Amino acid sequence: MATSKGNYGKTKYICSECGYNSQKWLGKCPNCDSWGTFEEEIDIKKAFKNIESKEISISKISEIEIEKEFRMVTQYKEFDRVLGGGLVKGEVVLITGSPGIGKSTFLLQLSEEYSKIGNVFYVSGEESPRQIKQRADRINVNSRNLYILNDTNIEKIENIILRDKPKVVVIDSIQTLYSENVNSVPGSVTQIRETTLKLIEIAKKNEISFYIVGHITKDGKLAGPKLLEHMVDAVLQIEGEENNYYRIIRSIKNRYGSTNEISIFDMKENGISEVKNPSEFFISDREEKNIGSIIVPIFEGSRVFLFEIQSLLSTPSFGIPRRTVEGYDKNRVEILSAVLSRSLNIDVNSKDIYINIPGGIELKDRSSDLAVIFSLLSSVNKTPISQKIAAIGELGLRGEVRKVSFIKNRINELEKLGFTGVYLPKSNKEDIKNEKTKIKLNYISNISELVERMKI
Repeated sequence: MATSKGNYGKTKYICSECGYNSQKWLGKCPNCDSWGTFEEEIDIKKAFKNIESKEISISKISEIEIEKEFRMVTQYKEFDRVLGGGLVKGEVVLITGSPGIGKSTFLLQLSEEYSKIGNVFYVSGEESPRQIKQRADRINVNSRNLYILNDTNIEKIENIILRDKPKVVVIDSIQTLYSENVNSVPGSVTQIRETTLKLIEIAKKNEISFYIVGHITKDGKLAGPKLLEHMVDAVLQIEGEENNYYRIIRSIKNRYGSTNEISIFDMKENGISEVKNPSEFFISDREEKNIGSIIVPIFEGSRVFLFEIQSLLSTPSFGIPRRTVEGYDKNRVEILSAVLSRSLNIDVNSKDIYINIPGGIELKDRSSDLAVIFSLLSSVNKTPISQKIAAIGELGLRGEVRKVSFIKNRINELEKLGFTGVYLPKSNKEDIKNEKTKIKLNYISNISELVERMKI
């Protein structure tokens, strides 16, 4: 039952996934069907009823001037590209990632870069200044324009920011901040939403850019309200494994650039360094002839990356065949194996199928279908595939190879890295008939043609 909370009004419960409101706690959200997502929230309307409203500024769009240096760039060109060309003045960027992935280390090095332009505030509610200094010494960060602010009160932080007007502010993390006007604990739905709104207001009115660290839950979702991702200008996710030095920074949302952009960084003891050619990272350590392994050019954001698809088939140890998939859609593997069995009369459904995409990437582009089929055929027939051969194409249920987009860009990337041949849809022939290329183009209209062509 809702209870009164003094001047703050009534208690209500809000779903952190969809924002659905309820007067009582519910185990399951009736709107989005999520379990265990309701959190207590205090209605704070009464707390602000006496605050005087400020005048609203209005401007003609024709009179608004954009500076030539609209974006702030760093030495990390790959990261700037993920942002759309650099950090926009007044932009609010949310950075997420699992604990220990390197968020704080990465942002500390970025702060060093932005401090070359102006003052940078690093606001930490999780570590003491001595702890931050210790990490800074380890990664050689020692700028005179970088300031450490160790506080969690949003009102105090706001006063200091408005007084000194830094170029960039890093908040590590949003779950530790709280507002005195909100009768709720730090990290709650209400506190996260209100403190984020305050930071966005500061950013837009004063053209101060913000990096906000947001922790994620054990199932990989952002801790706190889902609404937070919609409030900010950009959402960047740092991916990687604890036992791996490499980190992938992916753009989930970007108002000032394309989404699904990725950049690769090498995370070591003395800090981070960018991988100049990500395609070479994903396809490294391959032999001249590979069974069950082939390259596919995938469009991620605004550029082409080369990924390796590996497959392995084996006789089941138990009665039910297994489908173990890393970096690919498991349901898509089921469909492709069914198409392969029906179109070519090859029994793969009775086998254990293992599919792996090295590098910790998740492939979602359907143009990788032909490469998966190619890889499975190679595993079944034990036919080696040259490391200089690639495959592109989406598959239909009848086994037809369908047209893919950006075919010129994909072929150009393959040519740049020394590939000699590529299998691609016949329906793409018109798109590149006038293009001069050194790569042998093998056009395929149906996967039944692969069996004849796979004499590599």
